[in-house]
Amino acid sequence: MPKMAANLSMLFNEYAFLERFEAAAKAGFQGVEYLFPYHNKPDELAELLADNNLRQVLFNLPAGDWDAGERGITCHPGRINEFREGVDMAIEYAQALGCDQCNALAGLLPENITPEQAHETLVENLSYAADRLQAGGIRLVAEAINTRDMPGFFLNTSTQAFALMAEVNSPNFGFQYDVYHMQIMEGNLSATIAANLDKIKHIQIADTPGRHEPGTGEINYRFLLKQLDEIGYKGWVGCEYIPKTSTNNGFSWLKECGINI
Repeated sequence: MPKMAANLSMLFNEYAFLERFEAAAKAGFQGVEYLFPYHNKPDELAELLADNNLRQVLFNLPAGDWDAGERGITCHPGRINEFREGVDMAIEYAQALGCDQCNALAGLLPENITPEQAHETLVENLSYAADRLQAGGIRLVAEAINTRDMPGFFLNTSTQAFALMAEVNSPNFGFQYDVYHMQIMEGNLSATIAANLDKIKHIQIADTPGRHEPGTGEINYRFLLKQLDEIGYKGWVGCEYIPKTSTNNGFSWLKECGINI
C-alpha cells in the first residue's frame, strides 16, 4: 500500500494552517507536505508534527517572492547567492523537522535571459544544492510543471527532468513525479513510472481536469496506485489536490483505490 501524505497547502483549507496538522492526523494521515515552512518557526512546526505523530516528508526550497508570482529562482543567473542562502535555510528547517527531502522549483524563465543561460544556471544550482543537502542528510528533488497552469516554467516534462539528472550526475538528486502535471504534458503515466522507478523519489497526485481528488477526472488512479505497489515504489505519495467540496467529504477515493490511511 502506498504511503499517503496530506499536502497541507491544498488540503484542509477549512482550517488555519497550523490547525491542519491535527486535521490531517485525525483523517488518518501519517505524513504531511506543503509548499513552504518559512513563515513559521522550526520548533513550532516540529512540535505540531510530534504532537500529531506526523512525519514531514517534503517541502520546497525558498522560491523567491511567491505572492508576487515568482515560482522558483533556481534558473535565475542573477540570484545564485540568494539561491544558496535559501539552501542553507532549507537545511536548517529540514533538520529541525526531521524531513529528508526538499524540492527545488526551477522557476519561470527570466526576462532577457536565454534558455541556454537559464539551463546553465539551473545545472549549477542543482549541483550545489544536491551536494549541500547531502551533507545534511537530505535528498534534493525537482519537479516538472505543466505549461498550461504555469506558462514559462522552465522544466516541463519527465524527459527533460531525466536529462537534467544525468547532467547534474549526483546520487543525491531525484525526480518528483507529479501525476497531474505529467498527464497534461505527456501521458503514458504507468509506463514512465515503471521504466524510471530508480529516478523517481517522490510522487504527487491530483486528477485532471480540475486538479481535484482522484476519481473526479480522467486518470485511472485505482490502477495507477495499485501498480506502485506491484513495481515496488517505496516513497511517499503526496495528495496535492484541490478538494471539490470539503476535504473530509472527498476521501471516498481512498477506499475505492483500496487504500487505508
